[in-house]
Formats: sequence, structure tokens, C-alpha cells
Amino acid sequence: MVKPGSALSPDIWLRDIFACKAVQNGQVLRRKIRDIERYAGMEAFLAEVRTRGFQAVLNREQVVVFCNRAPIRKLV
Repeated sequence: MVKPGSALSPDIWLRDIFACKAVQNGQVLRRKIRDIERYAGMEAFLAEVRTRGFQAVLNREQVVVFCNRAPIRKLV
């Protein structure tokens, strides 16, 4: 199903997002909630994060995905 306002299907968008260099190198991925909802839906996005064993955090309108399985520790 293609979301309104999107030329891509949710599956293609998710595949493209999780194929980027940052993900492949175990770094971080940051996306606006608005874009996640527009292109794939939050549930599908978070399911993909879980499937890969990654962790995600939310701050205001941004979702940050840690693209590795290392623990996250808040410093301050």
C-alpha cells in the first residue's frame, strides 16, 4: 500500500532507509516522526528496528535509531 503523499511503497522506503551507510556501519539513523508516518507508518518502522535488534529513542519530533546492539546509557 502506498501512503498518501508518497511515491514509494512502505516496503521500498524501509528497505532504502535501512540500506544506508550509517546502518551498515553500525552508526545512528535519525528521521522525523512526520516522515516515518508519511512513508511507512510508525509500527512498521519500529518492527523493522526490532527485527534488526536495534534500539530507538524519541526526542521531540526526531527518532534516533542506534544501528547496533550495544547498550545505550544516558550520560547526563
